[in-house]
Amino acid sequence: MLRQIEGSRGVAEGVALCRPEVISAYPISPQTHIVEALSAMVKSGELQPCEYVNVESEFAAMSAAIGASAAGARAYTATASQGLLYMVEAVYNASGLGLPIVITVANRAIGAPINIWNDHSDSMSQRDSGWLQLYAETNQEALDLHIQAFRIAEELSTPVMVCMDGFVLTHAFERVDVPAQDEVDAFLPPYEPRHVLDPADPVSMGAMVGPEAFTEVRYLAHMRQLDALTVVPAVAAEFADRFGRPSGGLVRPYRTEDAETVVIALGSVLGTLKDTVDELRDEGVRVGVVGITTFRPFPYDALRAAVRDASRVIVLERAFSVGTGGIVTADVRAAITDRPLHTVVAGLGGRPVTEASLRDFLLWGDPAPLTFLDLNTDLVERELRRRRESPRSGPTAENLLRDLDRVAES
Repeated sequence: MLRQIEGSRGVAEGVALCRPEVISAYPISPQTHIVEALSAMVKSGELQPCEYVNVESEFAAMSAAIGASAAGARAYTATASQGLLYMVEAVYNASGLGLPIVITVANRAIGAPINIWNDHSDSMSQRDSGWLQLYAETNQEALDLHIQAFRIAEELSTPVMVCMDGFVLTHAFERVDVPAQDEVDAFLPPYEPRHVLDPADPVSMGAMVGPEAFTEVRYLAHMRQLDALTVVPAVAAEFADRFGRPSGGLVRPYRTEDAETVVIALGSVLGTLKDTVDELRDEGVRVGVVGITTFRPFPYDALRAAVRDASRVIVLERAFSVGTGGIVTADVRAAITDRPLHTVVAGLGGRPVTEASLRDFLLWGDPAPLTFLDLNTDLVERELRRRRESPRSGPTAENLLRDLDRVAES
């Protein structure tokens, strides 16, 4: 059914259609509307049988999901930003135990300085945690990816993180096609755990493993991720057949058939990129876009095929590894070794990524390996000068706000 709803509500309804049996939740912006909506569905009886667990922290939210999944329940939670960092110890435990938990990460910047707006620094910090990572371009895809995520997680017995841009998607109202319950039931079979804690057949789960087997455990976890490179596109293809729309998969090329320049990106910025590409194509500029939906495992072969004919490859990053450079670029560089790559860091902390800026860069941009889009160089120079001139130059963030005639927000 087509409905004009908030992204968070669409995701909540998509999760509910997957019939989770335990939802553990702790609120943090911008994911709060998702778990609030699910709480209301459980309370009203619309989502049953389901136990909704109000916990005291994000660490407890993941711990409760681990316990529920280990006991054989379909488990779900959601978080963002510092909340994801708070649950990190348990995040690694979930993947190490091979538990098919699904989590929504409503992407938000990590402090300090504190910032509630969108970038990908939170989920990117967990790229090595053993979770599959799927990134949504639109609210429709965010809903669809959650339905696919439960199927993928349970088929592989590994957890899946569905990432959607905070506020840009979570709080945006768009037209979304919400499937019927019988359609989702036909696509997502009842959960049958691969391993489960059962008092009638007791086993240990999460036992200590020493040097004699730890390498093999990690190798098998890696193999599960590699298996996802086959499972993810297969599930996406079946979803498209059943629901009548393409969604998910590994990568999604857009107007790349004869492109000289291809931009690689993740998340909602792909919409702005596609609009920019359409304008430039009308002017005869041969440019295209490749959206990465599955960031973990990284789709090396699929990405390589998608950009094989481009002479110029640009990676648009919504996060940044301080002291190193682009995070996504590092993986792209491993896939594409025969051409130089250009990294453009954009939209950190919620700064708008505009068509005008993208257009200018694509037409006349600096060919340097690393560029910060719309960087305020005057502001940066003032702070650098301050540091050179005074051994007690003060805190950077507050200095920049004063230079901008802004008051620090508490």
